[in-house]
Amino acid sequence: MFRYTKATALREVLVWIFALVSLLPFYFLVITALKPDEELLTTGNSAPPSRPTVENFTEVLSGGGDSNILLALMHSAIITLGSIAGLVAFGSLAAYVLARTTARWGNVTYYLFLTAIVLPTQLGLIPLYIGARQVGLVGSMWGMIILYVGTLMPLAVFLYAGFFRGLPRDYEEAAAIDGAGPGRVFFRIVLPLMAPATGTVAILTGLIVWNDFFSALIFLGGSENQTLTVSMYYYVGSLVSAWNKIFAIVIISMIPILAFYLFAQKKFIQGFAGGIK
Repeated sequence: MFRYTKATALREVLVWIFALVSLLPFYFLVITALKPDEELLTTGNSAPPSRPTVENFTEVLSGGGDSNILLALMHSAIITLGSIAGLVAFGSLAAYVLARTTARWGNVTYYLFLTAIVLPTQLGLIPLYIGARQVGLVGSMWGMIILYVGTLMPLAVFLYAGFFRGLPRDYEEAAAIDGAGPGRVFFRIVLPLMAPATGTVAILTGLIVWNDFFSALIFLGGSENQTLTVSMYYYVGSLVSAWNKIFAIVIISMIPILAFYLFAQKKFIQGFAGGIK
């Protein structure tokens, strides 16, 4: 029987304090984004705006050229969703083969994937850029999707392989006895059971792709397919100290990824807990 003790009350108070401290940066972010220009430099950083306004959001969303936030938001969404789709499709297939094979090359290949996780992506950007330029993929959203799928494949394989190894073979053997082929077994039986792993892969890789700046700046800088992080970089450089508008852009960039996390958080938590349902 659960008993509410002083120790329990102390833990609850500590959790609430930690939560409030964690939310403090978001408080400064929101109140600054809602401040009009005349209040930005005349009020304290922690003081809420006396006349909250959304003009900062409408102004940054109506920009054009390198500062076209709406267009950059669409480009980031396309690249992120395309990268997630590629990683789920190819990462799950590769991890399934590595987890189910009994050959020696399976373990060797798996450890090569683990080694690739440790190596920083920046080490190979120069040869990747040269190769992408030769085939006409620099400045292309397709080129960025291929780049992210290739560089994040080791992480996707690592996450999926752990789940596949914990999945009993009984499901696959029963489906095979009923006459299902290997492809049907994987796509109709195994992959749906991997929904927690898929949610984990989608959120972790989606966060990396959405927030990536360096690769996007190298491959898309100056093109018409700039992502949100690159457009934010140009916007911040032009605004200098207009922090209310800069923070408005930051909030806009956070909304899609937060919405995606809220949508997939159940599978994400199941994935970290190691549950198969």
